[in-house]
Amino acid sequence: MTTKLDRRKLMKQIGITGTVALLGGVAGCTSSADSSGDGGAETEAKTATSKPKDSSSDGEKWTKTDTVDMNDELKFAPKRIKVESGTTVTWKNVGAVGHTVTAYEDEIPDGATYFASGGFDSEKAAKDGYPDKGNVTEGGTYEHTFETKGTYKYYCVPHEMNAMVGYVKVI
Repeated sequence: MTTKLDRRKLMKQIGITGTVALLGGVAGCTSSADSSGDGGAETEAKTATSKPKDSSSDGEKWTKTDTVDMNDELKFAPKRIKVESGTTVTWKNVGAVGHTVTAYEDEIPDGATYFASGGFDSEKAAKDGYPDKGNVTEGGTYEHTFETKGTYKYYCVPHEMNAMVGYVKVI
């Protein structure tokens, strides 16, 4: 019976910790089961010095390609591509789940042409138009030609909260 009580206490604590973490109140929680003996200090130090996951300079490599897959794992693959100015990039849906390619308007180079599947001319229009327009279904593609040098950040409208974000660096 103590096993059930302990499990209940643990689940209650996990629920409380998860709620606090979602509200942004906890930066680095550790449990008393921390085997390092440092009370979680090492984990907290690593967390404090690591860069944001979706930063375009977080150490992930840039792949030189003009094709990006959109898959059922809710990812753009590769996540970061590098192309020369004038290159047409093709996004292909290789899964069964529909996706969009939607540029973050504030995260494209100055003077660059806005891009989004569905032919929208702004991020707001792309969000408002989904799912009626802009959804790239299974086997479908979307293309955009990049003329302006710089780094572009884009996302999938229905899967942005799943971190389905990608980058194009035009050199």
